[in-house]
Amino acid sequence: MMKQMLGNSYLFGANAPFIEELYESYLENPASVTDAWRDYFDKLQDLPGAPLDVAHAPIVASFAQRAKLGTLRPAAVAPVADTRQVKVLQLINAYRFLGNRWAQLDPLKRAERPTIAELDPAFYGFTEADLGVSFNTGSFAFGGEEATLREILESLRQTYCGSIGAEYMYMSDISQKRWIQSRLESIRSTPDFSVEQKTRLLDRLTAAETLERYLHTRYVGQKRFSLEGGESAIVAMDEVVRHAGTHGTEEIVIGMAHRGRLNVLVNILGKTPQMLFSEFEGKHADELSAGDVKYHNGFSSDVATPGGPVHLSLAFNPSHLEIVNPVVTGSVYARQRWRKDSAGEKVMGVLLHGDAAVAGQGVNQEMLNYSQTRGYGTGGTVHIVINNQIGFTTSDPRDYRSSLYCTDIFKMIEAPVFHVNGDDPEAVALVTRIALDFRREFRKDVVIDLICFRKLGHNEQDEPMVTQPLMYKKVAAHPGTRKVYAERLISQGVIGADDPERMIKDFRAALDEGRVIESPVLSDYHRKHAVDWAPFLNKEYTDTCNTKVPLADLKRLAGRLTDVPDEFTLHPRVKKIIEDRKAMGQGKHPIDWGMGETLAYATLVVEGYGVRVSGEDCGRGTFFHRHAVLHDQNRERWDAGNYVPLQHIDEKQSPFIVIDSVLSEEAVLAFEYGYATTEPNELVVWEAQFGDFANGAQVVIDQFITSGEAKWGRLCGLVMLLPHGYEGQGPEHSSARLERYMQLCAEQNIQVCVPSTPAQIFHLLRRQMLRKLRKPLIVMTPKSLLRHKDAVSSLEELAAGGFKPLIGETEELDAKKVKRVVLCSGKIYYDLAAARREKKQTDTAILRVEQLYPFPTKSYAAELKKYPNAREVVWCQEEPLNQGAWYSSRHHFTAGLRDGQALHVVARPAAASPAVGYQSKHNAQQRTVIETALGSSAKLKGSAE
Repeated sequence: MMKQMLGNSYLFGANAPFIEELYESYLENPASVTDAWRDYFDKLQDLPGAPLDVAHAPIVASFAQRAKLGTLRPAAVAPVADTRQVKVLQLINAYRFLGNRWAQLDPLKRAERPTIAELDPAFYGFTEADLGVSFNTGSFAFGGEEATLREILESLRQTYCGSIGAEYMYMSDISQKRWIQSRLESIRSTPDFSVEQKTRLLDRLTAAETLERYLHTRYVGQKRFSLEGGESAIVAMDEVVRHAGTHGTEEIVIGMAHRGRLNVLVNILGKTPQMLFSEFEGKHADELSAGDVKYHNGFSSDVATPGGPVHLSLAFNPSHLEIVNPVVTGSVYARQRWRKDSAGEKVMGVLLHGDAAVAGQGVNQEMLNYSQTRGYGTGGTVHIVINNQIGFTTSDPRDYRSSLYCTDIFKMIEAPVFHVNGDDPEAVALVTRIALDFRREFRKDVVIDLICFRKLGHNEQDEPMVTQPLMYKKVAAHPGTRKVYAERLISQGVIGADDPERMIKDFRAALDEGRVIESPVLSDYHRKHAVDWAPFLNKEYTDTCNTKVPLADLKRLAGRLTDVPDEFTLHPRVKKIIEDRKAMGQGKHPIDWGMGETLAYATLVVEGYGVRVSGEDCGRGTFFHRHAVLHDQNRERWDAGNYVPLQHIDEKQSPFIVIDSVLSEEAVLAFEYGYATTEPNELVVWEAQFGDFANGAQVVIDQFITSGEAKWGRLCGLVMLLPHGYEGQGPEHSSARLERYMQLCAEQNIQVCVPSTPAQIFHLLRRQMLRKLRKPLIVMTPKSLLRHKDAVSSLEELAAGGFKPLIGETEELDAKKVKRVVLCSGKIYYDLAAARREKKQTDTAILRVEQLYPFPTKSYAAELKKYPNAREVVWCQEEPLNQGAWYSSRHHFTAGLRDGQALHVVARPAAASPAVGYQSKHNAQQRTVIETALGSSAKLKGSAE
């Protein structure tokens, strides 16, 4: 059979894909092909001059050529003619791999082309005499099966070494590589734009340059982070909006840092220059308590495109550069869910990066790592790197990065990268279209590396000549991208010699009037999928909310939560938990934390609120308490082995999503923040594996969650669940760093709660959605209390109660005999209560502050009044004295005191570490804290600060 196949030469022409698949099988596993084919492939790999990473396409092409010559023999060494043919195909392959390194990408032309031997025909033994010889072109899209070596070489250099340098051969998906080859090679990477299209490109460059120069002269010395030198970014963004709109995209969410932001606001989103000038002149929105600088602000608009209206949203961004990127992807994901746009056809994200930041900031790695995972994938993000080749203040390339390109990080997800010379706006427009088409075709990220320069310093007060003298001599001599392109169009006869100056004058006149000369903004357009935030705006903080649920409903929901399919085999420990929960729902057992939390989610989804829970181990729960996802012990989890009871509560319920995230805090928390600021009608929960780990996302907490409303007016109902409690697990598994959140509390910006019972977490989570208020909620959740015999609630407490910001004394004490009131939060309450029972102490009342901020001032004062003879009020905390809630809350504790009452604090000694690592020392400290809080007044005198 093999001999018969080898004898049919037509098999290796039209049916070349069969051979390609055979060769791929050989590359993966040589034993997967027959001995004859394996021997032939082995010998072909050993041909002289073959690169180590030779691709399969040249091999396939060589089969076709040999078939024509009638010389195919499976075990024979290729004859001389075939060897030369294979070397031509290797040359083609080399340009696909390495041509980008020889491309003309730098507008400043600072460096000569590097020597790359593999791109020289001499490397393969070719001489001048071979240039006129015809060879088979293999898979190279030349337009015919054969061409001379000279024609092949010229076409390769035009395709891969001009203004566009493509990197894609590292991708493992053959169809994606073939798609890129077809798009680039068929047109030699050379666009064919009409006169109208070319004129528009010049128009966009003129708009970009004129705005920058206008601001530079009108607001001398003010920071704006100019786009000069990188004006082609506006060309790229214009193409993104128009091309995406043409193909059905209806929303684009944009994220970018400072460089060029003002230009994007005016020339892409249509923000009027008058609005921008007002910001330069110090005018501000009175409704914001803090506000932000002009180059951090976001904006949204609806613009017209050839394919219909497109809604543009530019995300607010702090100075932490790339941190906005996962925020954008979270917002995109939320918008796609509204529309049921699982393929990302209607909504997409566009991220503009800086060259130093994209390579230097680790949040990008975290974001890319989740880009193709469940619960985070958005169908691909378009990345545009404004590569000014200088970064921030780097003066030596050796200090810039370790990789060849700043975009090499994108190779981790096999995203193609299109390097392009910013001085060639037509090439920029072309690769932008190709990038968008690739994203639409394959639903994955794609990168445009816009290589340009920075005309001014990092900001307008910076002097770059100090550290970059030679580069900035080149910059000073550069006429500007607009002028370079204008002269090109004049020489082609596309425009007249006077047209460029006329365009500049028109734009300047428009700027003088405070308007945009060409505004595609649709002022009266009403989006079908817009979310109404009006019910949540300008709302005063309140704790009042009816979170009760009828007892019958709770029992019914509990039954649904514990109804597991018959064919499902649970782990014995999980089976016991489900059985216990069934008894809890019937009122036979008290409710534990896991059941209280789960019932909160169940009641919300049947009331019309979606729920999204994410975190590194949130499906099961780090401490084996949640079990929102059940796993069949006889099937793998990624098969049919998962069952999520909360998704099967009711036929008309809202969605419940629980996702075990990648091992990331910063990017995932930023994603959830972006999601929550876009979707007010869904409970969005992020759970840290241990509360301590949230410090890896401190930038998100500081710059977005706690300050986003004051700076930008961005409302957010995000919930952070942070396991917290001192159980002797060492410094990284004890404290959620409560003090950090408390230090950030002001202007009723967030809520910080330490619930101590299942009923409390039930009502707290429900309150978060049922109130017409959207504030971030920080919850110090328990660890040991998850299964503590006293940390339970009755079903009636869920049905008839509500969240209590402060819980008073729960045991029967003679209020007149109480001499001391101990205040505390969280787990330590149970230690104090147990010690008090053991001592049979009746002169000490214990109050639990369940909401540390906003502080329940009225409830606190009312509770203290119950104990007229109490002269000592003690704040008791597990954390060291310099940590926890003491320093940030003592003014609240003091404000509620009566005359004659003294305030004391009991805590671990001030420490540099959150907790000790030695179990014996932990136990000794814990005993001291409890004994001091309940002990004599003499001990207390030594405990205060």
